[in-house]
Amino acid sequence: MLKMAMFDDDQIVEFVQKKNSEPSGIRKLIDQYRPEKGIMSSVIDRNEKMIDALKSMVPYFLWFDEAVRIPVSIEYETINMLGKDRISAVAGAAYLQPGQNVLVIDAGTAITYELLEASGVYKGGNISPGLTTRFRSLNRFTRQLPLVEEQATVPFIGTNTESAIRAGVVNGIVFEMDGYIDTLKTTYEEIYVYLTGGHSFYFEKRLKNRIFAAPNLALIGLNRILEYNAKT
Repeated sequence: MLKMAMFDDDQIVEFVQKKNSEPSGIRKLIDQYRPEKGIMSSVIDRNEKMIDALKSMVPYFLWFDEAVRIPVSIEYETINMLGKDRISAVAGAAYLQPGQNVLVIDAGTAITYELLEASGVYKGGNISPGLTTRFRSLNRFTRQLPLVEEQATVPFIGTNTESAIRAGVVNGIVFEMDGYIDTLKTTYEEIYVYLTGGHSFYFEKRLKNRIFAAPNLALIGLNRILEYNAKT
């Protein structure tokens, strides 16, 4: 899945998603806005065709790799294995809440928890299975349990096998998220929580703690990283 966002200063003016990651799929958008700067990131392999195409269409272009400077300090032992999506989300949170303690929860295929201190230091984070991953794992690694999907209404206690799976998975994630927030509140007097990712809206109103839903946080972070490098 290819995601693209066009920014005017710090505001997203257009956002598109495409299953096709060929250069032809982005040319119309590039021709329409004619951006002066651009950045590309991927959690999988480099798309050389796309990179070459963007380099030819955008005057200042960055491929987000280890050589790109980041506007936060990182205390992570295996930084070469730290996903660029995780770094981008942290950079976005640092931009939106400068000088604040922030927890970023990204609810996607995996659920990631990223801790950014007010000093601008990224302390690290945790990774656990996401909603769909948990549903699929219960079906795949057991003999009897069916594959279920998310629903808007979830009971606290299931009354049949499907509702038991759904209640166990969804409520388990809610307790997990609220547990991280509650625990961090014992260390940090004030901490902002951003919820992002594909399932952010699904969990937004299920949490007891106050959070800020920001589905495009990683894109905001990428734009911040781009501007940071362009200026320095």
